Amino acid sequence: MEEEIKFEEALEKLEDIVNVLETGDLSLEESLEAFEEGIRLSRVCSKWLNEAELRVEKLISIDEDTVETEPFEISSES
Repeated sequence: MEEEIKFEEALEKLEDIVNVLETGDLSLEESLEAFEEGIRLSRVCSKWLNEAELRVEKLISIDEDTVETEPFEISSES
């Protein structure tokens, strides 16, 4: 079974694939292979982000005995 790739590594590889695809220098077959790998990496990144969101929700505490969960949303402002 394949070892799970870390978020940062998956994101970096995904960015590299996007850059290569944007150049238009690949053959159709190479483009399809790169696209498939990009989809796989995108799913890996989504999984990591979903798991991080759940962990953040669990960590939001009212006091020592009670844990309150609320959605964690990333601001779209840069």
